[in-house]
Amino acid sequence: MKRYWVVLLLIMSISVARVARADGVTRVPAEQLAEAIAAAEPGDTIEVTGGVFHGNLVVDKTLTLIGLDGATLDAGNKGTVLRIEAPDSTVRGFTVRNSGDSLDREDSGIIIAGPRGLVEDNVLENVLFGIYINAAPGTIVRGNHITGKELDIARRGDLMRLWDSDDVLIENNVTRNGRDAVLWYSERMTLRNNDFSHGRYGLHFMYCDDATMEGNRLTYNSVGAYLMYGRRMILRDNLIAFNRGPSGYGVGLKDMDDSVITGNRILDNRVGAFVDGSPRELNSTGIVRNNLFAYNDIAIEMLPSVRHNLISDNSFIENEQQIVVAGGGQLRDNEWTVSDRGNYWSDYAGYDGDADGVGEIAYRAERLLDNLLGSRPELRLFLYSPVVNAVDFAARAFPLVRPQPILVDEKPLTQPVMPTAAPLPIDAGEGELWPVFLLPLALLALFIILRVGRRRYHMPSPLATQTGGLSHGE
Repeated sequence: MKRYWVVLLLIMSISVARVARADGVTRVPAEQLAEAIAAAEPGDTIEVTGGVFHGNLVVDKTLTLIGLDGATLDAGNKGTVLRIEAPDSTVRGFTVRNSGDSLDREDSGIIIAGPRGLVEDNVLENVLFGIYINAAPGTIVRGNHITGKELDIARRGDLMRLWDSDDVLIENNVTRNGRDAVLWYSERMTLRNNDFSHGRYGLHFMYCDDATMEGNRLTYNSVGAYLMYGRRMILRDNLIAFNRGPSGYGVGLKDMDDSVITGNRILDNRVGAFVDGSPRELNSTGIVRNNLFAYNDIAIEMLPSVRHNLISDNSFIENEQQIVVAGGGQLRDNEWTVSDRGNYWSDYAGYDGDADGVGEIAYRAERLLDNLLGSRPELRLFLYSPVVNAVDFAARAFPLVRPQPILVDEKPLTQPVMPTAAPLPIDAGEGELWPVFLLPLALLALFIILRVGRRRYHMPSPLATQTGGLSHGE
């Protein structure tokens, strides 16, 4: 009788295995994942039902791997956790952690080395490089949360890296505490609704054409986005804020042709946008339109050789310096008025006589200190000092000492144009501090209302409406 039950159980187990094979779906705990991959046929699905796989995995056939119940892949701080070599493979729902720390070997959380891969909804923790797309065109990377190793920033890896991979979609990912998000030698990429923060370069493009970056948050990095040696790049509806490293650029453009910068909120960076040799080709044009530059040390810094940019319908609000020419000089052959519309300047002192939203006199950037700071940036120490204010007043009052204007906007706008980019972030853990700030603010507001009675105030700053009252320190 005992022998009968043993034989029956053996037959049932074989039958179940055959059914799983027939359906192309296998369910295993994480500890058995390597064996399941070895036994699977191309096109199969493996559902991993919890547990922890220890070691390094290679997927060398087309498979779909689905992590359930907290399934975890752990490399034990050695090498790459998961390498996908087969085309059309999917990895979804895993915790991937503890890669090695060798920059030379490019130890990564996940390497995608086969075309048309799909990596989505994974959590990567304590990895050197995050997700590395290496010669894998048509890949989609979506909805992953990636945290780097606790190392000095120069020793960290890139939490998003793309090499020689066209037609890639990267969307809804979050990276924290990495080095860069680097994209090289690739075409027709889309980066949408990602959050790249607390690194060195939020985005760094080199030799890429026809890429679109929209709806991303690039905050608290040394540099928000730096675009180099490419064509037809679109930077649209992004939040680029609080990037204050040694260079501290919100956006950097180096030898970029036919780029379009539009609809972005560029806030509280050392330099909002830095432009060097862009556009490069004589028959190319750069477009900077409908952006908000606010509370930056410098809104836009350009080299004097920069030509052929169309800059209109932007709002320049309360930047310490609106425009700087690096090395000194004037900006020539750039258009600051397009289709009879210029830009909004918060320091514009003109008027709108016919209420058409356009000032009746030109905006002239001709502060003496702005001219000096282009060639002597160390003089910034004296910004807003009484001596500088006196010199500026004298330059305005006496034409003999008035400097040549850096730029002239013939049709300045009298009302700001506000883009609808991504909202300002609240870092993890900061949200619970809101009650501490809200109570005293509410009491202060009540005191002001009671104190001033019916006194009418000016309308609130349009920037405050856009940012919801958040600031760098909140």
